[in-house]
Amino acid sequence: MVRTPLTPEERERGERLGRLLREARGERSMIEVAAHAGLSAETLRKIETGRAPTPAFFTVAALAGALGLSLDEVLTRCAPVPA
Repeated sequence: MVRTPLTPEERERGERLGRLLREARGERSMIEVAAHAGLSAETLRKIETGRAPTPAFFTVAALAGALGLSLDEVLTRCAPVPA
């Protein structure tokens, strides 16, 4: 299966998600947060660095829960910026 290339907007949204997660994680280790969310630290690292700019909904929901973020906040902070 061939994946279609991401648009610049999708990449930017992924970068905003990564920044939000890093900010919310604060001083906690990547390993601690990932384990709390039921993910690998490598998955969290890829999302935070933008290498995985379109994570699955349940991945984002698990991270939001582990970091004390509401899904509404994630949506608001990562929504596309109007041109």
